[in-house]
Amino acid sequence: MARLVECVPNFSEARRPEVVDAIAAAITSVPGAHLLDRSSDLDHNRTVLTFAGPPEAVEEAAFRAIQKAAELIDLNRHTGEHPRIGATDVVPFVPLSGVTMDDCVAMARRLGRRVGEELGIPVYLYEYAATRPERKNLENIRRGEYEALKEEIGSNPDREPDFGPRRVGPAGATVIGARDFLIAFNVYLTTDDVRIAKKIARAVRHSSGGLRYVKALGLHVEGRAQVSMNLTNYRKTPVARVVEFIRREAARYGVAIHHSELVGLIPQEALVDAAVWYMQLDQFEKDQVLETRLHVAQAEASPPDFLEDLASASPTPGGGSAAAYAAAMGAALVAMMARLTLGKKKYADVEEEMQAILAQAELLRADLTRAVEEDAAAFEAVMAAFKLPKGTDEEKKARAQAIQEATLRAARVPLETARRAVEVMALAERAASLGNVNAVTDAASGAAMARAALTAASYNVRVNLSALKDEAAVAEMRAALTDLEARAAEIESKLRGVLAARAGIEA
Repeated sequence: MARLVECVPNFSEARRPEVVDAIAAAITSVPGAHLLDRSSDLDHNRTVLTFAGPPEAVEEAAFRAIQKAAELIDLNRHTGEHPRIGATDVVPFVPLSGVTMDDCVAMARRLGRRVGEELGIPVYLYEYAATRPERKNLENIRRGEYEALKEEIGSNPDREPDFGPRRVGPAGATVIGARDFLIAFNVYLTTDDVRIAKKIARAVRHSSGGLRYVKALGLHVEGRAQVSMNLTNYRKTPVARVVEFIRREAARYGVAIHHSELVGLIPQEALVDAAVWYMQLDQFEKDQVLETRLHVAQAEASPPDFLEDLASASPTPGGGSAAAYAAAMGAALVAMMARLTLGKKKYADVEEEMQAILAQAELLRADLTRAVEEDAAAFEAVMAAFKLPKGTDEEKKARAQAIQEATLRAARVPLETARRAVEVMALAERAASLGNVNAVTDAASGAAMARAALTAASYNVRVNLSALKDEAAVAEMRAALTDLEARAAEIESKLRGVLAARAGIEA
C-alpha cells in the first residue's frame, strides 16, 4: 500500500493571485508533492490548497509553502471575513493510506519545530498533535485573531507557543496539527440577513448544542448570508444530515437554501453516502461505483513509477538515485522492525529505545527519498554546464568553472547518501539486537540494502572525483569514503553475531 498523506494548508490571501501562485509553486517544487486543489475566497481573503504525496515530500512542501507565505503576506495589512492568526494560518496533516495518525502527529511536531527555529514563526499544535487539552480545538488557539495574539503572546502564559519565539512578526503565527479528514462546506441562504446565518450556525454546531462533528459560523459573503462549516467526521455526521438540518432551521425564519459549495476536496464516499440517502438506495454496495472498480483494476496493473523511470533510456534517475532508493528501503525495513516491536509486552523494557530508532529511521527514510531526486538534479546540472557556450575565452572560463562546481555537487550528493546508508546500517544492527526476534532478518535485510547503497553511492562519488581539479576536496572525500566503508565492515561483523545469536543464522 502506498504511503500517502494529505495536507490542507490555509493561507491568508486570495485577492493577489500572484502570491497564491508563488505559494503553490513552492509546494510543487518538491518532487512527489502533488497539488490537488486550489480554492480562493475573496470575501474571506483566504486560500485553501490541497496537496498529497509520501509523508517526507508533503512535510517538505508544507515547510516551503509556509516559508514563501511568510515572505509575501503581511498580516498587518490583511483584512477578511474569516478568523486568522497567520499568513499560513493552519496546516493539518491527514493520513490517507499506509500512514497512521501517530505518523502525522510526528510530522506536525517536526515541522512545527523547524518552522519555529528556522523561520522564527510561533507555532501552536492542535487536534491530535496538541500538547495542551485546550489547544485541541483550533478556535481556542485563534480566539481574538492576529491582533489579540500580537498583544498577548509575550505576556500571557496561555499564549505561549509550542515552538518558536514569544513574539509575532508580519507573518503572524501558524497552527500545525494532525486530524481526520475534514469537509469544508458552506451553505448560502436566500437572504442577506447575516443574523439568520448566525442563528442557524449556533443551532447546527456541536459546541452550542447542535450536531456532533460540526463547526459553524454565520458570515456575510457575496451579498448573501452564509453558514460556513467544517465537518470533522463525515461518517458519523453525514453531509446529507447537516444539509437537512440547515434546511429545517432556515424554514423557521422564512428563508431557504440558495446553494451550497465545497472548499477544497471531498471524499467520494461522502458524496456516495449523500446520494444513497436522498435516493433511498437501501441495497447499494460501494463497489457498484464504476470509478471504484476501475481504480482498483488500475492500481493492480500499475508498476512502481521509479522503477519504470530507472529502466528508461533517460540517464536520470541513474545509479546515484538507485543508491538513495535502496538506502531508503533499508530505512523502511528498520522502521517496520521498530513498529513490530512497539507495544509488545515482551519488549516493554526496550520501548523507549525502539521509539527513538523508529523516529531516526523515518528521518533517514525522508532524507534518502529526497536524495533520489537530488542526485538526478545534480547530474542534470553537470550536463547543463557542459552545454554552456564556449565561443570566447571568457565563456570558456565560465563554462569550465560551472562544470567544476556542478561536478563537485554531483560528488557530494552521493557521498551524503553513503553517509546516511551507514547510519541506516548502524540503526538496523541496533534494531536487530533489541527488537522483535521474529523480525530480525527484516532488520538485517535493511542493513543489506543500505550496504548495497553504500557501494553504489561510492561508485558515483569516485567517478565524479576523477573529473575534479580541487585536490584538497578530492582527498577529503576519498578519505571520507574509506572511513565509511571501514565503519560498514564493523557493523556487518556485529550483525553477523546478532543473526547467529538471535536467529541461528551463520553468515
